[in-house]
Amino acid sequence: MMNNIMKTPVAIPVEKLHPFEGHPFKVQDNEEMNVLIESIQKQGILSPLIVHPKENTEDEYEIVSGHRRFRAAVKAGMKEVPALIVPLDRDEAAIAVVDSNLHREHILPSEKAFAYKLKLEAMKRQGKRTDLTSAQLEPKFRSNELLAETSPDSRPQIQRYIRLTHLIPQLLDLVDEGRIAFTPAVELSYLNELEQSDLAEKISLCDATPNLSQACRFKKISQEQGLTPKRISEIMSEEKANQREMFKLPMEQLRKYAPKANPKQIQDLVIKALDHYTRYLQRQRDRDSR
Repeated sequence: MMNNIMKTPVAIPVEKLHPFEGHPFKVQDNEEMNVLIESIQKQGILSPLIVHPKENTEDEYEIVSGHRRFRAAVKAGMKEVPALIVPLDRDEAAIAVVDSNLHREHILPSEKAFAYKLKLEAMKRQGKRTDLTSAQLEPKFRSNELLAETSPDSRPQIQRYIRLTHLIPQLLDLVDEGRIAFTPAVELSYLNELEQSDLAEKISLCDATPNLSQACRFKKISQEQGLTPKRISEIMSEEKANQREMFKLPMEQLRKYAPKANPKQIQDLVIKALDHYTRYLQRQRDRDSR
């Protein structure tokens, strides 16, 4: 698909370029973006964007790969950016958008969830056999494994990620922030929208999130008799050992100190930093007492 890329980059005015409609990857104005802006100001765009002709236009393009570079270039004041033009239709471009971003080092659960959904829907429209819930598919197509074969996750895990697209934005944000773990989030995705809204309100009020056991109970009650705000409150009021005396820091604030670290590595870094600081204070006290 991407083999048809025009080999020579062309300079395209920024006003002629558009983010791919519905692309699931967030372009954030954070420290990493500031570093990219500074790099572009000094060296320009070293790796051209990949774009495809925008439907129903003559000389405008949608970005397939390079949304962050494009945002940084605009912020850096560039009027034109180098781009490689690929003759892809809408569904081919959607698949390419996902494939060019899915292997990034840092990717949010919500991004991966909507990316898998976008790619799967595009593949279905192309007429490919991509029923991830069916085990009885023709061997020569191996259609139930096609998406998994081109992705970093297994077929069951892809199903779980796509379930997250059924969460309301308030709950999905909590998943991205790491406040709701992935597996409980999958269970919560089976609640209807009203039940999810009631749960989100309760989470906000009590500053606590459901664990897996509670999420499974929410799902079971929802499917059997309907989940009321009173029942949500009763279950959420239960004390959970893993949420006693928890202290939270926004991940975005910590990323500037360890941009490539995962949450566990950042946690270890914070503990070590506190340990060093505690020892520093102790040395100061010892020195002052002499």
